Amino acid sequence: MGDILSAGGAEVSIIPVVQGDGLLKIDQSQLPDSLPILALRNAVLFPGTVYPITIGREKSIRLIEDAEKSGTFIGAVPQNDLSVEDPRKDDLYSYGTVAKIVKTLEMPDGTITAILQGFKRFEVESIVEYEPYMLGRVRYQDDVVPEDDAKIRMIAETLKEKALAIIRTSSFAPREAAGALKSIDSFEFLVNFIATTVEVDNYMDRVELLQYADLRARAMKLLSVLDTQVELQKIKQEINQKVKTEIDQQQREYFLNNQLKTIQEELGMDDVEEFAQLRARAEEKLWPAAVQAIFDKEIAKLERYNPSSPDYSIQYNYIQFMLDLPWGEMSVDNLDLKNAQKVLDEDHYGLDKVKERIVEYLAVLKLKGDMKSPIICLYGPPGVGKTSLGKSIARALGRKYVRIALGGVHDESEIRGHRKTYVGALPGRILNGINRAGTSNPVIVLDEVDKLTKDLKGDPSSALLEALDPEQNTAFHDNYLDIDYDLSNVLFITTANNIETIHPALRDRMEMINVTGYLAEEKYEIAKRHLVPKQLEEHGLEKSQLKFEKSAVSKIIDEYTHESGVRGLEKQIAKVARVTAKKIAFGEEYPSVIRKEHIREYLGLPTNSHDIQKGNEAPGVVTGLAWTSLGGEILFIESSVSKGKGILTMTGNLGDVMKESATIAYQYIKAHPELTGMSYEEFADKDIHVHVPEGAVPKDGPSAGITMVSSMVSAFRGKKVKSGIAMTGEMTLRGRVLPVGGIKEKILAAKRAGIHTIIISEENRKDVEDIKEIYIKGLTFVYVKNIQDVMDFIWK
Repeated sequence: MGDILSAGGAEVSIIPVVQGDGLLKIDQSQLPDSLPILALRNAVLFPGTVYPITIGREKSIRLIEDAEKSGTFIGAVPQNDLSVEDPRKDDLYSYGTVAKIVKTLEMPDGTITAILQGFKRFEVESIVEYEPYMLGRVRYQDDVVPEDDAKIRMIAETLKEKALAIIRTSSFAPREAAGALKSIDSFEFLVNFIATTVEVDNYMDRVELLQYADLRARAMKLLSVLDTQVELQKIKQEINQKVKTEIDQQQREYFLNNQLKTIQEELGMDDVEEFAQLRARAEEKLWPAAVQAIFDKEIAKLERYNPSSPDYSIQYNYIQFMLDLPWGEMSVDNLDLKNAQKVLDEDHYGLDKVKERIVEYLAVLKLKGDMKSPIICLYGPPGVGKTSLGKSIARALGRKYVRIALGGVHDESEIRGHRKTYVGALPGRILNGINRAGTSNPVIVLDEVDKLTKDLKGDPSSALLEALDPEQNTAFHDNYLDIDYDLSNVLFITTANNIETIHPALRDRMEMINVTGYLAEEKYEIAKRHLVPKQLEEHGLEKSQLKFEKSAVSKIIDEYTHESGVRGLEKQIAKVARVTAKKIAFGEEYPSVIRKEHIREYLGLPTNSHDIQKGNEAPGVVTGLAWTSLGGEILFIESSVSKGKGILTMTGNLGDVMKESATIAYQYIKAHPELTGMSYEEFADKDIHVHVPEGAVPKDGPSAGITMVSSMVSAFRGKKVKSGIAMTGEMTLRGRVLPVGGIKEKILAAKRAGIHTIIISEENRKDVEDIKEIYIKGLTFVYVKNIQDVMDFIWK
């Protein structure tokens, strides 16, 4: 008969082959006491048969290759547990058959088919080796062949009759099997042939035949196995007969359901209990009556499906998701305002505006008892603690915390989910997050909302409009769930670096809170309170083993980091901790207190030098202030004048807006030659070249307008500007100085660079007054209304 045979790896359907009309005999003296053991899965080799076995496991392939080269005998032993990939002695059956390799064939899938010739049974006494493959000590067993008498002939006829009955009804039996069976005269060969070839549902029934040395006992056990198989086939035929009918394409589903029900009746199986459990879970849910009605409709649909059909699993998963969602289940908010303030202060230094907003929300919630959660957007440079602040807020409120990373998401279905009729359909990330949280009022942080992109699959920013609108999110519609879900109790916190890339309608729905960068003093406090203890714990160091002097931390901040946040600072502290841990592990001497003189040994040469104000050592060099998504920066505008034809040249990888600023500055100077002390005609004989260093870095924006004018006028006049000053402001063609954004970030950049005077627009005065005194301490601000005000101040 056809069997699925395997010694590991791929499985193939084969037809066993037999050798002659009698068993091959071999002298036991030719057999070794120990044999390489080949573990068989779903296959049994009996004496006298030639049997193809598919080999897939590495150890089995190595065994076959070695045995074929040396021509040695091997032991074919069935496995008890077919799922074990690397069997030990306990995983093997006690009996096997000694065999020799007749031939091997390499298959296209990388497996090997080995044709084995069985000779003699043996019992496995022990396994003496497992590498490179199993080597077992064996004890050979002689078969007891009964004398040919009437009873033996009767057993043989009964065996043939039962086997032929199975062959006729089997769809796997080869055509030649019945003819071969009828022509067998040898009782010994007949028993082994039927045991090898006749289809048996229970693999272990065939394996157990190996233990019988007495051929009569083996034949009687085989008769019992065949009787069971015949009865099973009769049951199958009865089931098929009950449901047999003339069907067409429209009746197919009806036919399959009837057949399934008949099988379940025969086996005493049904799904009534499971459906009852699903309904019991539904009764405990706090969902609206409309949702209950939908559930009843969906579970009734599930009951009509065939469990083996793809639609059944889709429908079952959908109902499970409905039941898993925390409909109306809320965690209790911790309304202790002092505790909330304490938790927020413990986790983050500074960030007063954010903390104040959360405490305000808690205060209203405490007084009113119910309130729609605000939608807060924390924006600012990387590393200032926006994402971790969301986790801290969840801890302060006593709510579950869920973070959803939106960076690079470009498919609307990531937010709204797929319709459940699609293959592989999943709910959107928001409902998935609520499902993970287990409550309907978690704190959900939508991280990097400014990095959403859109393509042909839709715009995820537009999909967020409904979720992040307090007036609409009481009935958020996820395509997978296809039922409105209330998100009004969820506290959404989004984070972003650059709010300019956020969809305007989405930005309008959120309460924007600027999380600005830190001063050097604030970074030191953060390092002392949070970063150093965290790195000590992560590197397995005690507090007594590593301490930092303030001067050492300040040196790291000034010379080894260039950022508004503290992520780079944490990396440098981690590097010091790693070096210290290595020294301790090697038993070397090390300083337990890190001073500034130790920093170069631990961190190498300083990496931050370009951000230091270099001074205006030559005419035409002016320091400007810029804002990027990484925070504030200083930049240098350099201009030089040469003889020519009045051409303006701009270099430094400038964007269109910055080029326009340079053009406006040049035209303004030409229209007001008194600024340079030149006549209008003299401009025609001079070329001017404007360059912004670090040419590999793209630069754009209008805030360098007054810096461009100052640099060009300085170059034309050949006169240096004052040292220690920086400026920022857009200018018009009439010379008016306009306000710019990012004032606090630019102020921090100026302080890092050692600048003491900043020139900005008069209209930015309110922005400076809104900044804490600690940030502007030591700085002088010069407020200007037009270019003439700038010119009046900058000259030495």
